[in-house]
Amino acid sequence: MKRALLFMAAIILTLGLVAGCTTVPTYDDAGHDIDVGLDKEFIIALGSNPTTGYSWQASYDEIMLELVEATYDVDEETEDLVGAGGVEFFRFLTLQAGETEITMTYERSFEDGDPIETKVFTVIID
Repeated sequence: MKRALLFMAAIILTLGLVAGCTTVPTYDDAGHDIDVGLDKEFIIALGSNPTTGYSWQASYDEIMLELVEATYDVDEETEDLVGAGGVEFFRFLTLQAGETEITMTYERSFEDGDPIETKVFTVIID
């Protein structure tokens, strides 16, 4: 009985590890198209420093894409430094085949005016 339970636990653990090995493509260069399949996820990763009040804002066609998650990670090398930056990650899911754009603007949400940086990503969904 114990062997059977250990065997089942090993199978469940192995399946969990294999399922977690799926990599999601990550893009940081707006100069290259994002070519991705339908019902697939991809990530846009952009350097950011929210301690300055600036962060990336995503504008996209909600019929074509869904923003699944937006997260921020501090740069490990500078995480102990006050005011150090990191990376913002935007995970998208494709909903409909075709071509669309994601416009990323680096701005302060509490200020009116032009963003200090804009990046436009072209997404081709097969």
